[in-house]
Amino acid sequence: MGRMATERQLCGLVTGLARQIEAHVRDRAGTLGLTASQAIALRELTGPLTLRELSGRMGCEPSNATFVSDRLEEQGLVERRPHPQDRRAKQLVLTDKGTELREQLLARFAEGSPLAPLTQQEQDRLHALLLRAVSS
Repeated sequence: MGRMATERQLCGLVTGLARQIEAHVRDRAGTLGLTASQAIALRELTGPLTLRELSGRMGCEPSNATFVSDRLEEQGLVERRPHPQDRRAKQLVLTDKGTELREQLLARFAEGSPLAPLTQQEQDRLHALLLRAVSS
């Protein structure tokens, strides 16, 4: 098998895995009354983030992150606070309700995950390989 065939197969496998993960996220988010985008935003809010930082983590345009964060704010899951170092910027911060829902969401993401069949060591290795591929 040549390099081109291997790369083509790898691309197909990565695409297939991405589709499985997207379906899993949609399904698990729906069980909590969230859209996939809202679930991804909650997953990525590991601490206070600006909208630009959140959009980078979500892999979307800042306008989409704004739309999603507006919906999360309406649900009482996040709030906007002044940035401590940049008075022009705001940070998104999880509320207590948002923190609780995020924890539930992360637990549901772990249930039946497409990556669950892999051991922790295999997941760590896959992480390192994918990080190297996207950082090139």
